[in-house]
Amino acid sequence: MANDIHANDIEPFVPAIRDHGLPPAEAFRWLGAGWRDFCTRPGLSLFHGVGVLALSMLTVAVMFAAGWDHILFPALSGFMIIGPLIALGTYEKSRRLAEGEPLSLRHVIFVPIRSGSQIFFVGLILALLMIFWMRSAVLVYALFFGLRPFPGLDQIVPMLFTAPIGWAMLVTGTIIGGIFAAFSFSISVFAIPMLIDRRTDAMSAMGASMALVWNNLPVMLTWGGILLAWFVFAVATGLLGLVLIFPLLGHATWHAYATVARS
Repeated sequence: MANDIHANDIEPFVPAIRDHGLPPAEAFRWLGAGWRDFCTRPGLSLFHGVGVLALSMLTVAVMFAAGWDHILFPALSGFMIIGPLIALGTYEKSRRLAEGEPLSLRHVIFVPIRSGSQIFFVGLILALLMIFWMRSAVLVYALFFGLRPFPGLDQIVPMLFTAPIGWAMLVTGTIIGGIFAAFSFSISVFAIPMLIDRRTDAMSAMGASMALVWNNLPVMLTWGGILLAWFVFAVATGLLGLVLIFPLLGHATWHAYATVARS
């Protein structure tokens, strides 16, 4: 890993400001570019996807063993908050393919980070956001259903979908979760690739990411919708779809960064 950076090492970055932003259709071009990267040396991408699947399965198993099944759904949705940090290997693969640099399994596992330890600060913020979201989800449940014990996964679905109070909780939880997801998405979607690509500090990277998302809102809303749709599909497959979907979206996100922040 690169050494930490000092103030005089920081590369200045001014977010691109476009009159109308990129068109929403650009998001599908990123997805296509990500698929091409996936198909180039696919073993490296699949290795990353299998690793993410194994980590996810282990996390779910630990939650059940510890009796934390009541926060399983918030934890799964919180996966989208920390997802950009886990996708480092896919970003590096796409960067090396674009630059024509050597590529091997070592480069995907031990990703060189030009910003040094600054990326861990962003990771800490994302982890805290995920913890706050899970605690908020527990609070929302308590506000609607009281302090009754969690009924179990086999009974929670009828509780949520067959009673007005369940629908009210779903709407409230979705709104609150959407706020967490939107904020984490805006500060990390470009910040994590930027910290790999540039010698900059965490606060500058997160601020630039938010500005880039705002300046290109139509295409970024489309891209966020694509990420959500693919993630829901991965959950519907019992997380097995992560083997393919996670590296694909990671590669595509690098192309989003390259288009929006590098152009």
